[in-house]
Amino acid sequence: MKQIQIPEELFVLLMKYHLLDMDEVQSEIKKGLMDKMDSITMRLLYSKYKSAPTEEEKQKARQEYLDKRGMLENFRW
Repeated sequence: MKQIQIPEELFVLLMKYHLLDMDEVQSEIKKGLMDKMDSITMRLLYSKYKSAPTEEEKQKARQEYLDKRGMLENFRW
């Protein structure tokens, strides 16, 4: 199982929510977890692009990465 690091601020919010029953931090936790999930997704797409075995798969993965990143078509090489 892989380990994932989270920011200290998110960890503190999770502690407050679970140990102190502070429900008001729920939206901040959700945003922090979504940001982390986006970061993981981008890293996986980039890794897929860099390690693709064929040039065709590499270009497909590159396009997927750039689409997810939000890179406009006219700024791509």
